[in-house]
Amino acid sequence: MDRILSIIIPVFNEEGSLNALVESINTSIKDIKEDNLITSHEIVFISDGSTDNSEKIIRSIIDKDHDIKLITFRKNFGKSKALEAGFKYAKGDIVITMDADLQDDPKEIKRFIKKIDKGYDLVSGWKENRIDPLEKRLPSKLFNYITSKFSGIALHDFNCGFKAYKKEVTKSVVIYGEFHRYIPVLAQRNGFKVGEISVTHHKREYGKSKFGYERYLRGMFDAISSWFLLKYYERPMYFFGKIGLMLFLLGGGICFYLTILWFLGYSVGSRPLLTLGVMFILIGTQFISMGLIANILVDNEKKHTSDTLYIKEVYERK
Repeated sequence: MDRILSIIIPVFNEEGSLNALVESINTSIKDIKEDNLITSHEIVFISDGSTDNSEKIIRSIIDKDHDIKLITFRKNFGKSKALEAGFKYAKGDIVITMDADLQDDPKEIKRFIKKIDKGYDLVSGWKENRIDPLEKRLPSKLFNYITSKFSGIALHDFNCGFKAYKKEVTKSVVIYGEFHRYIPVLAQRNGFKVGEISVTHHKREYGKSKFGYERYLRGMFDAISSWFLLKYYERPMYFFGKIGLMLFLLGGGICFYLTILWFLGYSVGSRPLLTLGVMFILIGTQFISMGLIANILVDNEKKHTSDTLYIKEVYERK
């Protein structure tokens, strides 16, 4: 029975590393095939708006190797869009995602596949001995700790792009923004088994890091979003309804109290408490309405934006 491996590699201005990366991957793939772990493979590069010679180099590699294809974006849309496109076009039963900067070691692919074969649906890499500056490692540790606590998933490294997936996982998750870091969270929400292995991490030899400090701010907002999706995606009324009911009852209690005072002959029309009570009732009603609308949206199938808006070309050897 055929078993296909797809390797998805987002690329943004990585011209210096591409030839060495493909050579290293092919060496590792040869070893994997000799162990009968796969029967065939493909490498899917996604050029995320590269402005250097990355696309030209990949095209020259494709002209010699029919197992490689290139998806080019019209401009830089970010890693999440790149992975989304790769997931859509990948043919593999097992999908590997890795970076193009040679910091991920292709020799680890074999270990990922063996971990998948132990019953896991998604296996995340853990850069246990991370070769990066301290100013990148410390915020990353804090980010991973908070995300692990929020999600309840015991992973050391949500940031690591080196991961392995069963095909079913890649077809089930919807990623956008900075959500590529939270794929394990989304996968677990869908009932998949998530695991982790420690991977070798190399020093960057070519180019420079494409990520700035602003990604941690975006990551914090996405952490809150992932927590909300994990807990309330299937039942948003539980979130909005709790808040709305609490405010509605509080406002109703205030108005009931003022009504009693009115019957006792007190003037309540000019009291600020009346305004507060009415405001709580109105806001509570709005929250409950938001919950009902959110439930309707969840019950309807999501319509995703067509990838033709950001994919310029798919290039492969015929």
